[in-house]
Amino acid sequence: MDGADALPEELKKLKQIVDKGLKQTAQLWPEVRAGFDLVHRAAHELGNERERTGQGVRRRFKAVLADMRAAVERAAPASNLREGLEHFLKVTSSYEAGLFHCYDVPELPRTNNDLEQLFGSTRHHERRCTGRKVASPSLVLRGSVRVVAGMGTRGRSFAGDELAPTDLDAWRAVRASLEDRRQARVLRCRFRRDPARYLQQLEEALLKPALPL
Repeated sequence: MDGADALPEELKKLKQIVDKGLKQTAQLWPEVRAGFDLVHRAAHELGNERERTGQGVRRRFKAVLADMRAAVERAAPASNLREGLEHFLKVTSSYEAGLFHCYDVPELPRTNNDLEQLFGSTRHHERRCTGRKVASPSLVLRGSVRVVAGMGTRGRSFAGDELAPTDLDAWRAVRASLEDRRQARVLRCRFRRDPARYLQQLEEALLKPALPL
C-alpha cells in the first residue's frame, strides 16, 4: 500500500498543499540552494572550529566572499540570488573591519547576542551604582570610552605605563569628539532652561556686523 494512502485525511490535505507549493516554486529552489550553500560556508568559516587565528579566518572568509561575487556576476540581473548576495556583501563590508578581533582576543564575544549580554551587564552595574533607571548623562556622553574601559578592566588591573596613549593624534581626536558631544549637551540644556534667551543670543550673533577687512 502506498505511504500517502495510509496518512490521515488531514495530513493528506496538508501534503497536497505542500506539494502544490513546491511545484509552483520549483524554479526558485536552485537559487535558494546556491545562496544557502554560500551563506552556510561563510557561517562555517566564522564558526572557526579549527581555532585559526584572526588572519587565518579572514583569509578563508574572503575566499567565500570572492565566490559570492562570482555567483553575483553569473546570476541574472533581476534574480533573487543576485539581490540576496549583493545585500549580504554590502552588509558584510560595513562590519568586516571588526569581525575578526574575537579570534585573537580571548573571551571577546563572537556574536551579537553575546555582545548584547556583555553590554547589558554594563548597563545593569551602571543602574546599581547610580540608582537611575536610565543611562546617566556621563555614560551617554563618554560611553565610547567608559564602556570599553569598564570591560577591559574586568579581567585584570593595568599599570600606568600601559594606560599611556601610543598614538597621540588618535587620543587627541577621541578627546575632541568627547568635548564636542559635551558642548552639544550644554547647548541643549541652555535651550531647555531658557529658550527665549537662547534664541535671542543666536539672533544677536547672526545680526552682529562683520568686522571690516
